[in-house]
Amino acid sequence: MSSIKNFLLSFRIFAFIASLNTNTMDIEDKVLHITKAIEKQVDSTIEQLDNLDVNDIEHIRKQRMKELKERDIKKQEWVKKGHGKYEELPEEKEFFEVIKKSENVIIHFYTNTNERCRIVDMHFKKLAPKHIETLFTSLNAEKCPFLAEKLKIKVIPTIICIHNGIMVDKIVGFTTLGNRDDFTTETLEWRLAQNEVIEYEGDLTLPPDEQVSYNKQSSRKIRSGLYGGVDDDLEIEGLPGNEGDFKSAQSYELTPEEEAELGLND
Repeated sequence: MSSIKNFLLSFRIFAFIASLNTNTMDIEDKVLHITKAIEKQVDSTIEQLDNLDVNDIEHIRKQRMKELKERDIKKQEWVKKGHGKYEELPEEKEFFEVIKKSENVIIHFYTNTNERCRIVDMHFKKLAPKHIETLFTSLNAEKCPFLAEKLKIKVIPTIICIHNGIMVDKIVGFTTLGNRDDFTTETLEWRLAQNEVIEYEGDLTLPPDEQVSYNKQSSRKIRSGLYGGVDDDLEIEGLPGNEGDFKSAQSYELTPEEEAELGLND
């Protein structure tokens, strides 16, 4: 399986390189170069499959069964912790409880009067049962002033992504979701996957709506690559139920659109 994935990845890399090198080699040379590389990768994969004997296949089967059993145990543990459904935290002290219990947590800070929050709710209700490995939850920003201040929640909605008790991502408004209200669930899923708080098997280099026209530059392209961390390092202490520090992974760099949305350009 990994060999096939490597083959597909190699194909896309070679195709991308070819699209960038139109001035360095003619089309026939590019096609020949890519074809040879693909053939080599395919031959290597076939050779690995041909060399498998009965014992190898049995070992692979047992290993797969072991992985499925371990996954099933994890799923049961996740369900006990509230994964698989999208519910609101009743109070801000629960924030520290869930980030201690769950490895991956995605929290939607909302207000009742903000229509965009209902859009996030709609998407999270679809994503929560799909990504049972992650806890999806929400907090009313007006009822958690302490957290709102410490996490610098200035725009609603704001989505905080936490991995192993560390804040690894912060989605402010919809600016990195195409700056539009009708973005798809798949687009939000892709965006959340940038810092591995959910398991994602798709292409992380391009948003879903751009993967069809992979070689064309989109006029509404979302920032590429892994999204960086969040606000300045934080130490949150003194809140009931908190047993330790909560720190962000690294500083968060706002895009020009986010700076405008926050009113920092005035």
